[in-house]
Amino acid sequence: MKKRPMNPNFFKNKFTLLTAAAFLSVSNISAQTFSDFNYRGNDKIYNDNPLKPDEFYSPILQGCYPDPSITKKGDDYYLVNSSFSMFPGVPIFTSKDMVNWKQIGHVLDRPSQLKVEKGGVSQGIYAPDIKYNKYNDTFYMITTQIAGGVGNMVVKTKDPAKGWSEVQKLNFDGIDPAIFFDDDGKAYIVHNDAPPKGTEQYQGHRVIKMWDYDLEKDQVVAGSDRIIVNAGVDITQKPIWIEGPHLYKYKGKYYLMCAEGGTGGWHSEVI
Repeated sequence: MKKRPMNPNFFKNKFTLLTAAAFLSVSNISAQTFSDFNYRGNDKIYNDNPLKPDEFYSPILQGCYPDPSITKKGDDYYLVNSSFSMFPGVPIFTSKDMVNWKQIGHVLDRPSQLKVEKGGVSQGIYAPDIKYNKYNDTFYMITTQIAGGVGNMVVKTKDPAKGWSEVQKLNFDGIDPAIFFDDDGKAYIVHNDAPPKGTEQYQGHRVIKMWDYDLEKDQVVAGSDRIIVNAGVDITQKPIWIEGPHLYKYKGKYYLMCAEGGTGGWHSEVI
């Protein structure tokens, strides 16, 4: 058998990789800084499958854009995504047709809003929720920011393309808050939380709570919280991690959508 000649750069490249790996393993790195990032796709599926007039490609956003939330004002749709421990945080896009999206910036684009420089990936921004309130012509983005001791929080703006307010901390525990504006102008917040102390039946037992929300103070109304889902669809089956709630109203009926089952093989969306 004829031997293949050794690449003279093999050991040099391997040494460089090992050195980099060793550096990363001993360095206490909690955040990375990029001077520039560009994503360009040239996927075979798009080249070989041209669109017909009534078709569109899915996914509608290429890259890492998890946990989307969409709201609408007039003819314009707005979409936000989780950003984990990246800065700036919570990318925001706009669209006229929910197919073609243009990024107009980030919701959390100032150090005063986003404190992830000392936080790990699991301490960043997850499952942001964006809503437009027609009664006061204001956009709201609500989420949980574990890093920096912020916790549950909300920011507001009249124009998503022109920047958002400073963070308003919200006085409740748990994660994954979402805001809802009813037809009568009242506002509510739903979120994941632990069951009342002493009532936890098994590991992963969580509840969904709802609060009245004071639009003047931008704060939940003390004492208004109530549990609207205990554990999940069927507590006798011991469902885990009911979370990520979103409340909707359609033709006079309210619908609550949640994730259930954790992030493994039992993950599901329930209504």
